[in-house]
Amino acid sequence: MFIGEYGHNLDDKGRMAIPAKFRKDLAGGAIVTRGLDGCLFLFTTHDWELLAQKLTTLPLTQANSRAFSRLMLAGAMDVEIDSQGRVLIPEYLRKYAGMDKRVVVAGLYNRIEIWDETKWNEYKERTEKESGEISERMGELGI
Repeated sequence: MFIGEYGHNLDDKGRMAIPAKFRKDLAGGAIVTRGLDGCLFLFTTHDWELLAQKLTTLPLTQANSRAFSRLMLAGAMDVEIDSQGRVLIPEYLRKYAGMDKRVVVAGLYNRIEIWDETKWNEYKERTEKESGEISERMGELGI
């Protein structure tokens, strides 16, 4: 289970430290891919397999299904945690997420989101302002 919010730096090679409390769950390997809202998603290999299986069942005849599958699957890359607890974020994914130096690693239970720090702060400020409206919509979903 991934929870919490952590600030980190990308080094010159595009490596980023994984929070120590997340490393055990990622020891078996991980997948990083394009996320939504301008971030990256990092999954355990197990959770990635579950998602990929669902994506492969989407109808090929629907443009949105094809587009979402391409976004997630074609952008994915296997990553390993090195001896210093870092992962290398591929350049094309850093570019997609607009990452420069400072990043935020956010645990969201079954996945980790990796954000450019400035984008994260803007997103968080916006959603905090809209929290009442968001909670109303969640109530409609039974949450």
